[in-house]
Formats: sequence, structure tokens, C-alpha cells
Amino acid sequence: MEEQPQEQASPAVQKRIRDSFDRQGLMAHLGARITHIGPGRVHIVLPARPEVTQQHGYIHAGATSAIADSAGGYAALTLFDEDSEVLTVEYKINLLAPAAGTHLEAIGTVLKPGRTLTVCQLEVHGIQDDSTRKLVANGQQTLIRVNRPAA
Repeated sequence: MEEQPQEQASPAVQKRIRDSFDRQGLMAHLGARITHIGPGRVHIVLPARPEVTQQHGYIHAGATSAIADSAGGYAALTLFDEDSEVLTVEYKINLLAPAAGTHLEAIGTVLKPGRTLTVCQLEVHGIQDDSTRKLVANGQQTLIRVNRPAA
């Protein structure tokens, strides 16, 4: 089965999301990067490195959770205007398998957008050298839309 090309967000939305992502110290510290920005859907990749592993050599649940949280948050932000920001109200994540691979890919997808609260689905896949994918975590997140603070 051939994978369908994914819809891209407008250039203005992509720039707003990337500019915001670039201001996140944690994502830079982890070495994460955005690889896809579509309406209501964002992908974030985290390369496997010793600095993000736990004692058994798997990618740490904290790093796994952090990229999932950011992917969902940015997925929601793609649906709001430039005067809006989002904050996570809560999220739950199930760690389904050890987070192994050359990198992880977190996918945040908006399930239910709202004026105030938005609910997202979170998935994290471990990806091997041969492009084999394994679902290592999934979850759900609630975000609140807030007005962008005055500069």
C-alpha cells in the first residue's frame, strides 16, 4: 500500500509553528526537530543519542513524553490564529514497548478542536535503520487556547 502525501499547512502557519518550536529550550536540548506541519497534525523526530536514554539504553520515557506533548500542542496551534497560543492542561501516555530505534517519531493529531479546549491523539513510533516502525507510546492530550502575551 502506497503512503499518501500529507497535507501541508500554509507557509504562514508553518513559519509560526517553526518559530515557536525554535524558542523551546527543551526541544533544542533533546535534539528534536519538526518534520511535518499540516492542519491539525504535527510530526516531531528525536534521534537516539546517549543523552536521551535511560539506564537500559532505551530512549527515556521523559523524552518520549516530551516530544509527544509538543507534537500535540503544535498540532492544535495549527488550527488557531496568530494571536493564540496553547498550553497543555493534561495528557496521559501509555508506554507500550521499549523506545528503541535510530530515532523516535511523535505524531500529534487533533481529534476535537474547540474555541477553548482541544483534544489531541498522541503517537510515538520507534523507527529502525530499515524504516521499520513500531508503536512505542500512545496517549491523549487536552490543551487550552490562550491569548498570546503582549510583546
